[in-house]
Amino acid sequence: MLRMTYRRAMLGVAVVAAAAVPAAMALPVSRGGSHTAAPSLSSQVLKARMATARYATNLELAEKNGYGIITRHVMNMGWHYMNPSIKGFNVKRPQILVYEKRGRSWQLGAVEWVFPKTPASPPLPGATYGSFPAACHYTDGTYVPAASQAQCAKTAPRTHAKFNFWHPDLVTLHFWVWYPNPSGIFESENPLIAPFN
Repeated sequence: MLRMTYRRAMLGVAVVAAAAVPAAMALPVSRGGSHTAAPSLSSQVLKARMATARYATNLELAEKNGYGIITRHVMNMGWHYMNPSIKGFNVKRPQILVYEKRGRSWQLGAVEWVFPKTPASPPLPGATYGSFPAACHYTDGTYVPAASQAQCAKTAPRTHAKFNFWHPDLVTLHFWVWYPNPSGIFESENPLIAPFN
């Protein structure tokens, strides 16, 4: 019974997502024949939600499965947790989970991927991108902008957490599949996250 209810809920999400896609972004629907139509945005939302449902309110499980903190709360985004073993784009395996926190409760808001440069073709229909400047990241989620790894201190300047990794300038792709974003499903910032700031 619970499984059937969950599946119906996920199908409802797909319908809502489909309604939110502007007509200009609609993709052709296959009417049969030997070709396959490109996946619609609503089906990609559904895939991402189904794949990350176990993490929706369970940060502990996400950490157990390899996601570790890379930023503390970023204004109008949330707390970012990355799985360094995930490479490239797969809608069912996001590189980053973006959480909102209230007290001791965690709620998944968005999933995210990063690229060294803007992809030649969007991995999702209508995708738009953000950016994250080169930075030194520390094990407690603090980070410091830095043009090269040579500029990274061995410990975080304020918290003294150990150095974790450095990255160059990145192109980001947020996908707000767990929290509505009136600015758009791909926008980096979400005005509805302001109460968590």
